[in-house]
Amino acid sequence: MRRLFIAGLAAIVSLSVAQAAFTADLTVRIIVHPQVKGTQIPRASLAAIFLKQAPRWSDGTPVVPVDQSVKSPVRSVFSNRVLGQALMDVQIYWQRKMSAGLLPPPVKTSDEDVITFVASNPGAIGYVSAATAVPDSVKTLEVAN
Repeated sequence: MRRLFIAGLAAIVSLSVAQAAFTADLTVRIIVHPQVKGTQIPRASLAAIFLKQAPRWSDGTPVVPVDQSVKSPVRSVFSNRVLGQALMDVQIYWQRKMSAGLLPPPVKTSDEDVITFVASNPGAIGYVSAATAVPDSVKTLEVAN
């Protein structure tokens, strides 16, 4: 019984290490509706948008952020690198905000769904894997530190 427990624990640790190595190599690309002005966005502004602390672009257009599924490695990387929080901490943040009446960004299940959403919603912003081909229906923003 003890050997089975240790073998199971070792398998979990190996899987966690493999997942961490995968997400460490994964990079994220920020995409916006083509009408959004600019080519760069400060990391702090990007975080404020996705935490719904910045409701409008500088020209007054409403910001429409869209998230990836909590199961997506892209979302985990985005949460850690852009929001500066683990995905679980972001979920706790939204649970608190929802109790106060603020809804989180809508969630899409794939990079392609995020691209479709961003392309069809003026003011929209999302993120996809850097390996994803980005069509002309959206544009990318560079993240400035």
